[in-house]
Formats: sequence, structure tokens, C-alpha cells
Amino acid sequence: MMFWYDHGGGWGLFAMTVSMVLFWALVITVAVLLFRTLARPPQSGQHTGRHPGPPPGHAEHILAERYARGEIDEEEYARRLATLRDSPPGPAGR
Repeated sequence: MMFWYDHGGGWGLFAMTVSMVLFWALVITVAVLLFRTLARPPQSGQHTGRHPGPPPGHAEHILAERYARGEIDEEEYARRLATLRDSPPGPAGR
């Protein structure tokens, strides 16, 4: 009895090879996108489970950076921080 292996001229092997390459490309793409999504740092505004501190550009953040760089000492940092936290927000003199 003759089996139908020789009918088709190799198109079956070609289709199987192409479909296998497309399948693995899809699996790898999904894995890379999933990894990038999970490894991405949280955006500002998303809760990370810890207190983020003042936002960059905020007066307390600038003061903390100056203290970290050694531009001001601990006493001056504490005094200015207390002044910032005691003063009402908004423009001065209103």
C-alpha cells in the first residue's frame, strides 16, 4: 500500500518549519514583554509600599539634597526643615 508521504513536494515540511519559528518567536516576545513589564520601576504616583518623601523640586527635597551634599550642617538643616513645615503653603506675603 502506498502512503501519501511524497505528495505535496515538501510544502508540509516548509509549513511546519515556518509555523514552529513563528510559535517560538511569539513565545519569546511574550516572555520579553512580560519581563519588561514586571521589571519596570513604578511610575511616580503609584504606591510602592514605602514613604516616597517629598517630590523632586519640592523645597524639602532640595533641602535634603543640600544636606546630603554637605552644603549645610545638621543644625541648619533641622532649623530650615522646621521653618518649611511650619510655614503655610503658597506665596509669601499674602
